[in-house]
Amino acid sequence: MSGLRLALRQVGYENRSMRRNPASAFFTAIFPLIFLVVFTAVFGNREIPVEGGTTSMATYYVASIAAYSVINACYTNVAMNVAFAQDLGQLKRLRGTPLPAWALLGGKVLHAVLIGLVLVVIVAAFGWVFYGVDLPTRTLPAALLALAVGSAAFAAMGIAVATIVPNSDAAPAVVNGIMLPLTFISDLFIPMQSAPEWLTTFASLFPLRHMAIAVRTAFNPFESGLGYEPMHLAIVAAWGLAAALFASRYFRWEPRR
Repeated sequence: MSGLRLALRQVGYENRSMRRNPASAFFTAIFPLIFLVVFTAVFGNREIPVEGGTTSMATYYVASIAAYSVINACYTNVAMNVAFAQDLGQLKRLRGTPLPAWALLGGKVLHAVLIGLVLVVIVAAFGWVFYGVDLPTRTLPAALLALAVGSAAFAAMGIAVATIVPNSDAAPAVVNGIMLPLTFISDLFIPMQSAPEWLTTFASLFPLRHMAIAVRTAFNPFESGLGYEPMHLAIVAAWGLAAALFASRYFRWEPRR
């Protein structure tokens, strides 16, 4: 059987494992919607300024939570999944089978990407039905490109972070401790128009802010162009490439002693 077919079979195994844990599957799907409802309720569905005009807070948060859904699925889930599999010795055992290493990790990453895209569809549909959010049509290719680049980059970052997790007990603290603080300063959860300049400059060093800007531009109803943000996507891709190089050098298949 070809490596590609083995990778696709691995996607099926990952999906089957997820379906056998219905509580995890349910909260994976509902978690982004909780953020959308809570933030819209806390800040109110008021009009906020965007490039070209003003739009509702719900439109802002649908784009932000869509970006966060991809980050959470492709970074957090991949990092936690790989870290737990390392510590339990599952990767070591699978490494001794005929299954190619790239097919194993590729299946995990592809499954995470698919889950992230499904969450984006759920968030967008929820925003359209309950908040009347205008979904991108003309700029849809730009939105798909931003989500695809972000999925690949953050999955690579997830694998890279898994290499530095000492054990499964530390995985939640390390994985979330790196990413969660950045979400609050990267224009994902809180609009940063009035934030100090040094804070936005610091946030711009990391890929979350650039991912958020790329997705939000594609969701902007006043966008006059095609919605592409090549510079921001290039920064996200550069982070993904650096993470992939780091993981290729330091990734381990055996549990840390």
